[in-house]
Amino acid sequence: MTDPLVLCIALPLVGAMLVTALPRWSVRLGIVSALATAGAAVALTAAVWQQGTLHLILGGWDAQLAIALRADGLATALVLMANLVGLGISVYATGYFHDRLRVRSFWPLWLLLWAALNGLFLAGDLFNLYVMLELLGIAAAALGALTGNRDAVAANLRYLLVGLLGSISYLLGVALLYTAHGTLDLGLLAQRIAAAPELFAVNAAAMALMVAGLALKAALFPLHFWLPPAHANAPAPVSAALSALVVKAAFYLILRLWLDLFWPITGMAAAMLPALLGAVAVLWGSWRALRAERLKLLAAYSTVAQIGYLFLFLPLLTATPPGPARDDLLAALLLMAVTHGFAKAGFFLAAGLVQTNAGHDRIDDLGGTAQRLPATTFAIALSGSALIGLPPSGSFIGKWLLMQGAIATGQWWWVIVVTTGSLLASAYVFRVLSRAFGLEPTPLKFITDARAEVPALTLALISVAVLGLASGPLWTLLGLSAAGSGTGGGV
Repeated sequence: MTDPLVLCIALPLVGAMLVTALPRWSVRLGIVSALATAGAAVALTAAVWQQGTLHLILGGWDAQLAIALRADGLATALVLMANLVGLGISVYATGYFHDRLRVRSFWPLWLLLWAALNGLFLAGDLFNLYVMLELLGIAAAALGALTGNRDAVAANLRYLLVGLLGSISYLLGVALLYTAHGTLDLGLLAQRIAAAPELFAVNAAAMALMVAGLALKAALFPLHFWLPPAHANAPAPVSAALSALVVKAAFYLILRLWLDLFWPITGMAAAMLPALLGAVAVLWGSWRALRAERLKLLAAYSTVAQIGYLFLFLPLLTATPPGPARDDLLAALLLMAVTHGFAKAGFFLAAGLVQTNAGHDRIDDLGGTAQRLPATTFAIALSGSALIGLPPSGSFIGKWLLMQGAIATGQWWWVIVVTTGSLLASAYVFRVLSRAFGLEPTPLKFITDARAEVPALTLALISVAVLGLASGPLWTLLGLSAAGSGTGGGV
């Protein structure tokens, strides 16, 4: 059987070429490609579950020259999440876009972005990570400007330029590492960094450049300025992909670099800086979400806050010695990231339905939405409960273990940040729901196409019912990456 590592990247690339060559069949070919790619991700998950970490060297070359692919529990969990969310977005998009030009523009760009996401999660060397990162950023910016209005084009042009700046910073760090160590393969490079303490200054400079560039792409406060306008003005399926998947990819790379590559030189001081910025992101993003006037803008600022939570784990992982407690922290981090991916995708898709039917997404004017769009309102409520961290959502488990780890390592101040952020999230979610259940009816059309509501509701249900109530199998999968963390911090 053809290796699922290759299929996860090749299938969406082939799909992108087919929809470009046969634009009249864009929707049909796009859905077939989405189903095939999601199937490859499920096959990859099953293979990792049975065999453990998978490695593949393409072309039979030496590891320093070949394209290397690698799938462990960490990468596989995010690939599975990205592909299931991608499938839901694809189904939603079939009923969202009606203009022929936008339909023909969306599918090749979307499948190209999908291929870049899978390639980024599975790449095994720093240069191929850079290639996938660039492809991801270009496709995302083009998709975000599909509406063609002035605000969307301006916001996504800014996003593109900011992304290029982040990529340049990352590439400078890669150049420093290659000059010092002569390889870009992640496994070989980690060994050489650990064996060369005399090159601490070079390695530290490379780490600073690479993490700073990726933090810009991940919209870590105060580098988040590009995210709210870009995400809020994009088409609903694109907003869902950007907030649920694209920023998560940048954080994934930071985590990989931190735990796999630079663990010999990272310490508590280095971990505290991004964590402090993450804490500010939680509070500032939640506050701005509470003050937002539009539903999609609220969701965009919520993404800034939710990304901040992930950075709080870095000093906890640094302070916790290898063992079960550290494995639980890493698994909790990944569970929060996966839960946010499903919940935020469901929230944005539901917000797009509200905007399509009401003609706007002004929060104060959404009265009657619950009566006219009950399934969509339920999807918003479920997604909102996951963003807050209410039980039984997956983020409740993640936040609980985050606070436990903070107390166990003596970093009790993160508990205050998490608690305050959760209270603010409760306020902005209940603000939306209180308006939706208002008595003043909004002039809404009835939805007759079930494709419009099913994806949003399904993704929201996964974030609560599957990841919260039935997270045992996923926890085992995440443990496959944590199991390798006993040798100094790698995953």
